[in-house]
Amino acid sequence: MSKEKIQPSIEDVQFGRQISIGGNMITITTLADAKLEQIDIDVLAGLQAEAIVDAILAYRSERSTDARVESAVSALGWSIGFVILSVLFFRSKDKAGEMVATLVRRRFQGLEQATGAVVRGKALANLAKFGVKVLLWVFYLVVLYYYLTFVLLAFAETRPFAEALLTYVSAPLMGIFQGFVDQLPNLITLTIIAIVTRYALNALKLFFDNLEAGTFTLKDFEPHWIGPTFYLARVMVILIALVFSYPFIPGSDSVVFQGLTILAGIMVSLGSNTVVSNMMAGLFVIYRRSTNVGDRIEVGDRVGDVVDIKLMETLIKSTKNEMISIPNSQLLNSEVVNFTRKIDGSGLLLYTTVGIGYEEPKEKVKAMLIEASRRTEGLKKSPHPFVLCTGLADYAVNYQINAYSSRGASRPRILSDLHENILDVFNENGVQIMTPSYEADPTDPKIPTEDWSGELHHVRS
Repeated sequence: MSKEKIQPSIEDVQFGRQISIGGNMITITTLADAKLEQIDIDVLAGLQAEAIVDAILAYRSERSTDARVESAVSALGWSIGFVILSVLFFRSKDKAGEMVATLVRRRFQGLEQATGAVVRGKALANLAKFGVKVLLWVFYLVVLYYYLTFVLLAFAETRPFAEALLTYVSAPLMGIFQGFVDQLPNLITLTIIAIVTRYALNALKLFFDNLEAGTFTLKDFEPHWIGPTFYLARVMVILIALVFSYPFIPGSDSVVFQGLTILAGIMVSLGSNTVVSNMMAGLFVIYRRSTNVGDRIEVGDRVGDVVDIKLMETLIKSTKNEMISIPNSQLLNSEVVNFTRKIDGSGLLLYTTVGIGYEEPKEKVKAMLIEASRRTEGLKKSPHPFVLCTGLADYAVNYQINAYSSRGASRPRILSDLHENILDVFNENGVQIMTPSYEADPTDPKIPTEDWSGELHHVRS
């Protein structure tokens, strides 16, 4: 239908110019409209009438027989293309996943052998296969969405639904893309900060690696400080980078982001009291030089060798070959006896106490105890062992033998040998040990008389 068959009429009315078509009023152009558009009211009314005629013609043209045939052909073409793509998708999605899995397995086969199967190539291949399938399904769903949109756009009656689909999905995607473009300067800044941070961390690693290798030394800087100091320096560099990066993070100025930050801070502050206390205690343990890796220490009733000093805990291997984890806060707040650390040149003073009856001469008892210490391997002859009289008990005199040793790590074995030698010396001299106590003198002294050395040799052989 041509424009000549649609003749709009423009008439003067009370409020302006009335536009009618076929005797039906369409709209009224007012003086306010003309003033707003800054144009003569008659010219504006003529333009509006022409636009109305064009809209009517376009509406009728889209619903004509030729237009419907063209729309059907277009929809058929989109449908054929979608069917072909669907067939290819369902036939190749499993093959594509297997192909990627095979490539990953081949790629990590050498790494798996080099690491002793620590890195599982099969597991990584399965993850890659799953990821490929997810990406293919996402691609297929996107294609399905746009296929439905284009088919609905082909027909005038369903075009509003297609426009709604585009509004609900494409508009947010375009908003995200526009937001990405707007945030591009901030992203560039974050990239620069990340690159500088990476090079700073590499420089720190190079510095501490050379320090550990002995390329250069720092005065009064002990070797076991290298690892913890490197860790702390890395943490400080990362924290500084986060502080500089925070203002440039997209959405950091939004109320939601700030609320999440406050919530995370509250959760960390409420749940990290013990963690922070252990970390601070770990720093004191590491840098106060009282305990080093390899030292034999006693914490409470636990005795063992220090295996590792971490930021949160200290690991010791007990004399029974048990691995014990002690929180650093406990280690800091407890009395720690170090049997390895040398205070002077004398060595560690080992001692034990026995109770001997009042009838035995003290010079004889002291001589026997010193003889027992001299027989004990691991106890030093100089400085000389000495005996202290530590108490006059109800039933016996308590004598304490003291002897120096430079083998603090072997303290349990040395004390065991010392006790055995004390028993041997006292038995050889017919002196009864009264520890812990007794109620009356026995008729015969409680001294072993049988010789089991031969029987013991027979059992061992």
